[in-house]
Amino acid sequence: MVQQIPVDASGEHGHAARDDGTHEVCPDLAYRRLAIVNAVFFGKPGAGDREWVLIDAGVMGTTVLITDAAKERFGPDSRPAAIIMTHGHFDHVGALEELAGRWEVPVYAHELEHPYLDGTASYPPPDPSVGGGLMSLLSPLYPRGPVNVARWLQTLPDDGSVPAMSGWRWIHTPGHTPGHVSLWREADRTIVAGDAFITTRQESAYAVLTQEPELHGPPMYYTTNWQNACSSVELLASLEPERVVTGHGPAMQGPTMREALHELARDFDRLAVPDDGKYVDRPADEREGGEYRQP
Repeated sequence: MVQQIPVDASGEHGHAARDDGTHEVCPDLAYRRLAIVNAVFFGKPGAGDREWVLIDAGVMGTTVLITDAAKERFGPDSRPAAIIMTHGHFDHVGALEELAGRWEVPVYAHELEHPYLDGTASYPPPDPSVGGGLMSLLSPLYPRGPVNVARWLQTLPDDGSVPAMSGWRWIHTPGHTPGHVSLWREADRTIVAGDAFITTRQESAYAVLTQEPELHGPPMYYTTNWQNACSSVELLASLEPERVVTGHGPAMQGPTMREALHELARDFDRLAVPDDGKYVDRPADEREGGEYRQP
């Protein structure tokens, strides 16, 4: 896979994204690395109360890290207008219930993701046999949900708009999960990709630790429909993004990133799909392995 170079807020090449500080990729978009995953903040520094948006909510135990980052960027009493969920895996919803309750804020997700966010379904089990690396081997231990934010949960608008994010549109990018979405702003060709594709080899604990930037398909151990995942990467590559912020790994921008994204789309089966595995030949039904509960 072609290795990429991240670009920090100043536009200079570097490896600043290895630490846990907040990294601004454009004036109104920043992210903070929270252990193995990124939380994304939309809104200009100093934005007032209900004038910014949180995208995804980290792993369990990161509530204080997220609220501290929000205070630093937007002010001590500034609450978000919305929380937008790219999907509901454990590493994106860890602080969601606590944050939604603390901020009394609507949580928006694709309707196909609602069962994993309203307490009615768990995700299908991961596949620890694919991808190699410690993160894959440990995947049976990861929580499969569900979390329950039904009180605050709403469906993303049918017209493709993103609440409280003027100029952005949500794009259904299934494969990693049934209701996975990515966010797209055409004005500056920016994608918040969630886990539709990522910029580190998430299966490897070493790669997760060092955050060496390289383009990859979605995390193998938790992707349950590879055909859809391929179509989603092809769609995002066709947008010709200038910059991308992903759920795992450093943000990237520029022509080299686009070349790598097109390479991933063209040769997805070889570069992203495992040779064998539980879901390679037979995608998971969204109820497969799920522990459905009565609402």
